[in-house]
Amino acid sequence: MDLTRYSDQSLLDAQAITLRLQSERPIPVLKESLKHLTATLNDRYSHGASIRDLVFGRAAAMDALLQCIWRTFDWVDDDQIALIAVGGYGRGELLPCSDIDLLLLFTEEQYIDKNVDSLQSFLTLLWDIKLEVGHSVRTIEACITEAANDVTITTNLMESRALVGNASLRETLNNAVGPDKIWPSKDFYQAKIQEQEERYQKFNNTEYNLEPNVKGGPGALRDIQNIGWVAKRHFGDSSLADLVSRDFLTDAEYQDLIQGQDFLWRVRYALHMITGREEDRLLFNLQEQVAEIFGYTERGGQLAVEHLMQDYFRKVFRLNTLNTILLQHFDQTILNEFKTDQVTPINSRFQIRNDYIEVTNDNVFQRKPSSLMEIFVLCAQNESIKGIRASTMRLLFASRDLIDGAFRQDIQNISFFMELLRSPNGVFHGLMRMNRYGILGLYLPEFGRIVGQMQFDLFHVYTVDAHTLLTIRNLRSFRHANNTQRFPIATSIIHQLPKLELVYIAALYHDIGKGRNADHSQEGAKEVRRFAQRHRLSHWETELVVWLVQNHLLMSMTAQREDISDPEVINHFAQEIGDIQHLNYLYVLTVADIYATNPNLWNSWRAALIERLYKEAQRALRRGLENPVNKDELIHDTQEAAIELLEQSGMSREDVLSLWDNSQDDYFLRETPENIAWHTQSIANHGRNVPLVLIKETDQKRFAGGTQVFIYAPDRPHLFADIAATLDTLNLDIQDARIMTSSTSDFSLDTFIVLERDGQSIGNNEQRLFEIQHKLLLEIQNPHDSPLPNRRITRQLKHFKVPAEVTVSNDMVNNRTIVEVMAADRPGLLADIGRCFRRLNLTLLSARISTLGEHVEDVFFILDKDGNQLSDLKDVQTLQSELLETISEAMER
Repeated sequence: MDLTRYSDQSLLDAQAITLRLQSERPIPVLKESLKHLTATLNDRYSHGASIRDLVFGRAAAMDALLQCIWRTFDWVDDDQIALIAVGGYGRGELLPCSDIDLLLLFTEEQYIDKNVDSLQSFLTLLWDIKLEVGHSVRTIEACITEAANDVTITTNLMESRALVGNASLRETLNNAVGPDKIWPSKDFYQAKIQEQEERYQKFNNTEYNLEPNVKGGPGALRDIQNIGWVAKRHFGDSSLADLVSRDFLTDAEYQDLIQGQDFLWRVRYALHMITGREEDRLLFNLQEQVAEIFGYTERGGQLAVEHLMQDYFRKVFRLNTLNTILLQHFDQTILNEFKTDQVTPINSRFQIRNDYIEVTNDNVFQRKPSSLMEIFVLCAQNESIKGIRASTMRLLFASRDLIDGAFRQDIQNISFFMELLRSPNGVFHGLMRMNRYGILGLYLPEFGRIVGQMQFDLFHVYTVDAHTLLTIRNLRSFRHANNTQRFPIATSIIHQLPKLELVYIAALYHDIGKGRNADHSQEGAKEVRRFAQRHRLSHWETELVVWLVQNHLLMSMTAQREDISDPEVINHFAQEIGDIQHLNYLYVLTVADIYATNPNLWNSWRAALIERLYKEAQRALRRGLENPVNKDELIHDTQEAAIELLEQSGMSREDVLSLWDNSQDDYFLRETPENIAWHTQSIANHGRNVPLVLIKETDQKRFAGGTQVFIYAPDRPHLFADIAATLDTLNLDIQDARIMTSSTSDFSLDTFIVLERDGQSIGNNEQRLFEIQHKLLLEIQNPHDSPLPNRRITRQLKHFKVPAEVTVSNDMVNNRTIVEVMAADRPGLLADIGRCFRRLNLTLLSARISTLGEHVEDVFFILDKDGNQLSDLKDVQTLQSELLETISEAMER
């Protein structure tokens, strides 16, 4: 690329530098020049200068600076040497902290030897003035050999510019590594495709990473460069603009590429400017600063940073799609131009060419706009179709303006969309293609609003549109037997649902109301009702999808935040559900939704909670809502079942009742007969007055999913806090805690459900089990100040400032107080909260612990020192203020 037009003396005065270098020490002169260059460009950036002028202007200034430096050295036989810019710098692109890639090219080895001192001094000077230089010193012959073996080197050499020295050496090298000598066009294309696929894998094959890489991620700058490299290798053109004249790019595609490149350059420039280094990751702590630089503000229920990231994701989504279209077009119509095609007609509008669907002529969409919907139905109906041919993809993009209000009301288009949702196969892929080509967001404008929309937290790892489609993918996967082990109930229920398309519609709309500064469930319910009316759903179908969207969080919130061992909670939940069919629909939607929100969120314990709630609600509904479970009967039945198990092992009823020692009723509500028998037998064998720690996996038949840690120990202040701190030092995450004290012996019977940090139960690792048991017993028998947690806080966690919230309410039915805490996740927080309860003489009955990305949402059930719920407003306010102060101190630690 010729950078002459970007040369600017106000950026760097080469003549003045040359004069100063004759009489002054070089390092201060050159550092001063670079400082002026950076400051001037940064100032222009801040005042909205063209990013292209800044990027190319920096490269032009660097050319002049390197030429000045080069000429201060005495080069032997300088006609045998050339300084060549390669890679990104060779393209003429230079961001503030980008590497300056240089090739010091020699005709023969002897000239390298003759100039070795000058070479070392030249490179040392560049490093001394803090230039990020990537360099290679090679002969022409060595370059040819290296390029033949490495497509990356060939790519770098394709983008070379001679800076100083014998420019003809570059021409000689270019001719020697051209496509007629090495890496012919087809081989080069295949190598770059493989390289791209490997690069995508590093970024989980998605554009929607929470902290995307602006340079290398899918849809990022490297995707634009790959298009240029492949085309240049074949055509020999040097710029994207040249590809328009060759009809390889349309004007619209060229504009999309250039606008996308400019946007990404501006983001990358900001990252370099903020960090002072070559930082190409849009990290959480940088996203807010970039949003401020770009002038984004909070509006419409979305943060400024969320607006930035939505624009970013939409840009890279489009660029990634363009990359796919153009590289596929190159393969199909240029590399395989003379290949004999296998064509299978479908109808008058579509045919299959070499396994890819295409239009029969370029006017199909204009003549029959409903074909824009039909093509996706045909793809779903024919499993042999691998995708849409590039030429047809381009026509899809070009015809999107046909989708207007009339198009959306057209009964044929409505029928096609419902046909896709009812298709036995290809529903997810059909919707995904519709989204990728911009059709889905135009047909459903309410969906278009959430495309690329992110939520600035660690909990939601996908954009709203990606999460929505993944939810549908999960629902589709439940139909397959290979998912039975992971999702046993969902894979059974899914085949019982009378109309699968209804749960797909609910999934499509369950989060569509996000970003509106209102309850997204209510907003989504309004939108899905409009959808149902437009798509001619029956009254029953409409009410079901509206109810599902409105209540899509009901099951997960109940399971994770309420005490589902309480019959009252189950009865209330069952009343909200109404019937088995609603329960089945809600269950599969809930599981698919959670798993699509964050793969790490779906651990074995969370799965067990949802499953238990489902089964308990199912029993309640089958029994009839007019026949709720009686708490006393449930306690009696549990006790009798436990006694039967204990009698089988040789204990008498009298001994059992004596050991239970007037245990609280809640113990028999929350524990299974199997667990009660296990606890009782162990205490009897071990001794009533001796501390005991038992560990086992939760019973597979009774809602498995975590490891139970049962602790029988003398009650004392801070016992819960000390146990929580010890479990934290053991790298165990508490999922559930049930705290009880015998009414006569003052011994605590505490059960903790724990998981390893990776979300798995402990299993039968004997060494690990012994370590846990030993450390807990040590803490119980020899209490001392709990160590401060030394668990490292991740960079992401440190960034998020989650405002702490403490809500206190009373459960009048069960005479207890419910404390809900939302705060940033920090090591030792649970132990700190436990100590706070003890300071205030509060009894902790149980706790539900839920870590959601960067924050926790924990629920505690407590009583005051007299065994009553908190009734005095002053006591409630004291509790809230003490907890907030405790959390604040934990955050600062």
